[in-house]
Amino acid sequence: MDVDLWSLYRQMLRSRLVETEVIRLWDHGLISGEMHLGIGEEGVAAAVVSRMRDGDAMALDHRGTPALVMRGIDLVSLFKELLGRPDGLCAGRGGHMHLFSRELLAASSGIVGASGPAAAGFALAAKRLRPGCISVAFFGEGAMNEGMLMESLTLAAVWKLPVLFVCKDNQLSITTLSSTVTAGSLASRAASFGIPVAEADGADIEELCRAVDGVIDRIREGGGPAFLLARCVRPQGHFLGDQLARTARRPVREMARIAGPLVASALRLKGAPARQRASSAASILSLVRRAGALMSDAKADPVARTRRLLAGAAARLRVLETKAQEEVESAAQIALGEA
Repeated sequence: MDVDLWSLYRQMLRSRLVETEVIRLWDHGLISGEMHLGIGEEGVAAAVVSRMRDGDAMALDHRGTPALVMRGIDLVSLFKELLGRPDGLCAGRGGHMHLFSRELLAASSGIVGASGPAAAGFALAAKRLRPGCISVAFFGEGAMNEGMLMESLTLAAVWKLPVLFVCKDNQLSITTLSSTVTAGSLASRAASFGIPVAEADGADIEELCRAVDGVIDRIREGGGPAFLLARCVRPQGHFLGDQLARTARRPVREMARIAGPLVASALRLKGAPARQRASSAASILSLVRRAGALMSDAKADPVARTRRLLAGAAARLRVLETKAQEEVESAAQIALGEA
């Protein structure tokens, strides 16, 4: 299938602008609680959603905003939900981690790995009721250690369910390097279920689309599930205000706040041996350094990278970006009661 970069960029940009507005609202205290964003994952969502059809379903994780925006969710209703309004998408009760849309056949959950069973259920319904339709499960690489996701892969493979399992690998499981808690290769683990596996750079929209195209037709034709492993970067960290992200971006300022407690802990007379304490301190510094390198990788931004491919048509680009900005700002203002 041809890759329409303009359409894909528009969808990625709309998602980025929506979540940028969410940051502003959250910073002003208008959105309460934790906020997990999909900034940096827009390329993965765009490549997959652009290949979906009416009747296809999505099982989302706690970063479901990008896929919902691209699938066509009403932005005003979405903003109202995040603001906790009774006329929001889920009557203000779901927040950003539990978003549902019957019309779009989309459901999200804050439980890590829960998109696997939900997608398997969607796929079983599609196989029985809507032949040719598929379901998609979005999740992070940390979820690959959850039993229910493994069980979902097993059932999907045995029953040949039309599911595309999409793993967004940012190499960090909250504030733990995934490589330190996950054995083996994720691609090999998925392949062990006897299903096709595609891998792609989550910032390269053309590579992502080729990877999705390589498996999605087979799924629709009854060939069973497939697995997409996309490497991506989330510059905001696990959630807004993530101390690891703050420390990685401003190490001198943030380390000054925690250096005292760390030194005091290291110098206590009681507790672990000095060598073990030193090792722990070195591990913390190593984590900050490696996380900082991951989160600050400018080449890993799918929105900026796709924009560069379109930069030659500057006038068309300005029109597209202006319209997207106006759409998102208008939706936010209406949700806030300012329009």
